Amino acid sequence: MSNKWVYMFDEGNMSMRNLLGGKGANLAEMTEIGLPVPYGFTITTEACTQYYEDGRQINDEIMAQAMEGVKKMEEKNGKKFGDLKNPLLVSVRSGARASMPGMMDTILNLGLNDDVVAAMIAGNDDPAFERFVYDSYRRFIQMFSDVVMEVGKKYFEQLIDKMKEEKGVKFDIELTAADLKELANQFKAEYKNQLGEDFPSDPVVQLKLAIEAVFRSWDNPRANVYRRDNDIPYSWGTAVNVMPMVFGNLNNQSGTGVAFTRDPATGEKKLMGEFLINAQGEDVVAGVRTPMPIAQMEKEFPEAYKQFIEVCDILENHYHDMQDMEFTVENKKLYMLQCRNGKRTAPAALQIACDLIDEGHKTEEEAVMMIDPRNLDTLLHPQFDATALKAAKPIGKGLGASPGAACGKIVFTAEDAEKWNAKGEKVVLVRLETSPEDITGMKAAQGILTVRGGMTSHAAVVARGMGKCCVSGCGDIAMDEENKKFTLAGQTFTEGDPISIDGSTGNIYAGIIPTVDAQIAGTFGRIMALADKYRKLKVRTNADTPADAKKARELGAEGIGLCRTEHMFFEADRIAAFREMICADTVAEREAALDKILPYQQNDFEALYEALEGCPVTIRFLDPPLHEFVPTEEADIELLAAAQGKSVEDIKTLIASLHEFNPMMGHRGCRLAVTYPEIAAMQTKAVIRAAINVKKAHPDWDVKPEIMIPLVCEIKELKNVKNVVVATADAEIAAAGADLKYEVGTMIEIPRAALTADEIAKEADFFCFGTNDLTQMTFGFSRDDAGKFLGAYYDSKIFESDPFAKLDTNGVGKLMEMAIKLGKPVNPSLHCGICGEHGGDPTSVEFCHKIGLDYVSCSPFRVPIARLAAAQAAISNK
Repeated sequence: MSNKWVYMFDEGNMSMRNLLGGKGANLAEMTEIGLPVPYGFTITTEACTQYYEDGRQINDEIMAQAMEGVKKMEEKNGKKFGDLKNPLLVSVRSGARASMPGMMDTILNLGLNDDVVAAMIAGNDDPAFERFVYDSYRRFIQMFSDVVMEVGKKYFEQLIDKMKEEKGVKFDIELTAADLKELANQFKAEYKNQLGEDFPSDPVVQLKLAIEAVFRSWDNPRANVYRRDNDIPYSWGTAVNVMPMVFGNLNNQSGTGVAFTRDPATGEKKLMGEFLINAQGEDVVAGVRTPMPIAQMEKEFPEAYKQFIEVCDILENHYHDMQDMEFTVENKKLYMLQCRNGKRTAPAALQIACDLIDEGHKTEEEAVMMIDPRNLDTLLHPQFDATALKAAKPIGKGLGASPGAACGKIVFTAEDAEKWNAKGEKVVLVRLETSPEDITGMKAAQGILTVRGGMTSHAAVVARGMGKCCVSGCGDIAMDEENKKFTLAGQTFTEGDPISIDGSTGNIYAGIIPTVDAQIAGTFGRIMALADKYRKLKVRTNADTPADAKKARELGAEGIGLCRTEHMFFEADRIAAFREMICADTVAEREAALDKILPYQQNDFEALYEALEGCPVTIRFLDPPLHEFVPTEEADIELLAAAQGKSVEDIKTLIASLHEFNPMMGHRGCRLAVTYPEIAAMQTKAVIRAAINVKKAHPDWDVKPEIMIPLVCEIKELKNVKNVVVATADAEIAAAGADLKYEVGTMIEIPRAALTADEIAKEADFFCFGTNDLTQMTFGFSRDDAGKFLGAYYDSKIFESDPFAKLDTNGVGKLMEMAIKLGKPVNPSLHCGICGEHGGDPTSVEFCHKIGLDYVSCSPFRVPIARLAAAQAAISNK
């Protein structure tokens, strides 16, 4: 039995989406429920996979079944493919399981050639018909050349513009049959000029080339980038839909349109759409002519309009969701060419989900499952004004590392960002890459643009935490930081030039594009309440400042899963004392310097506990290597030398001695506490004193600090640092005569910690997976350098997604699961969470639910995403 590669529209239905693709399954479904769909067929997604397995060739079996499909279409339509008397013309469209913009465009009017055109015209002496035939022919040559043979559109558009200019007309529709005939000849000449061969006249050859082009487009760069951004596996493949042409451009009794059953921007329940008389589908979508609103169709084609309204109701009640439809009217008769669940903005998605519950179309759980958690991002950040954005053209693209829209004047250093901001200027900070000392400048900027770094680079992580827009890793920028300028797309930008960046798409624009503020409507609260009702995972936040913590609480965080204490050291008044500590020669000197920092740390922690009102707070002890804190500027080095009573040379020698070949795996994390236990003692005092004070002020709150020791790889190492923490904490609690419980746990971020979790669990009250470092250590990639080669890995299909953005469940995930399975039996009260950036990624959250984590923790603005993703994980894994 040979494989079935081709399904006629009456052989499928909407449950066959994986095989027929979204478009094919919906065309089959509409056929099954009796809607007017031109009778055609779908070539399956499996045929696409086969095409690639056969070395990008369509095998004879697939082609034979496609021609069999053509034969059935001929019988049904009473027309023949390539026939001169009564030719069958077809359209060819792509259709993957998930709707994918940027995949192959449509080809219309396939089957035309000089002989067919001449025969069609000979059989009908109406001059308008002659014009229609030549119009269809020149469109076909243009589309086929562009889409199938990849000769650029522009050559043909230039020829059309030249023709209009010569004839003194403004619109395509004003060109006569003779003009269009001449254009068709010019197009064929251009085709031969570009490709060195004649335009193919055999309809069967045309069809085969078109099918191959659809399959080929599954692997084009646009499609690959879109798939990576939207978690669509390469293995899915795309289907091909072939159906008889219906002609919206036949005459003035014909037309074409696109409509939505609800407003895709707001979700309002009303028909939205556009219609064009005497036009083909791509005229509406391409915006070549200005269409009229759908309601006007009632005046022009009352019967077709009445039927269309009925079809809209049938489809909404059938699919129980907002539909996006394409249709054509030929000689006043309606034909449906496509329907699908319509793409919508985040506010519309929430509104529609709530309305569908109220209208009885969806259960609460189904409504929660309808919304893409990643879309919530756009609700919480400023966005560009939609009309202004449409008119703007990007000059470059990086990674959309932190959502939102930002515009302002370019500055190149953190200090300049602060200075300009203080004068009331809006700025965008442009850096090769950012480092911890840039934090104050990042705060002062509207947005951050970096040349290097990926989705988990310093800039991306910090920007997401602040809710700042960030585009990272735009490698096309030629940066000259010294002279404060860079070049992109042939333009040179200097300090003070205006620029706009879109942190959702990664697009970069010259000049200022106006922004609109984020708006959170009542529907947001309603959907979030439903998410909370169904989820099992708790959601915490990664927050280092009371302001971040407060924001996260507003967005529904149930605690802090990660407070990075080092960010608190970079404030100007503290960094000096911390540098003294680094330069100290004796323990006594170190302790004296740390004593200066202690009150600051204590105040920070008190403010965090206050903001969290008794919810759990996990405080990670000092993690980065010391070299990140030492001065780099000559003036700062001189200041430090003076403060220490040492020579500049001494300080420079000390700084040089801190340099490490691989700081990522160097003297950092708990290794600092083992060498300098006084650091851990100072931090413990600050944590415990703050907790005692806040508990005194709020006796009804459950203040129970969770102290987290980072980068542990061995139980004896954890025990060593824990002994310092426990001794210090117990002494503080006794001295205050307080009743305070606290926990000491560890980050699992080194593979060895996961492998020996059964030992480590004996000394740890909790595990928190630091998946940023765990991913680096497991893959052996540096997250700041991986961007240089990951592109090649995506192109070669070695990786389909960025392991720093989407958790690698096969490798890193296996280590996490192992740590839980080893740790929990040893310590049944062990609680486990995740605090890497993956905590806010929906597919990663689902994995965390499956392996039995207690909570996920993510940056404040991703908290709603994690809440919704956790609910969806619970519902789909019931």
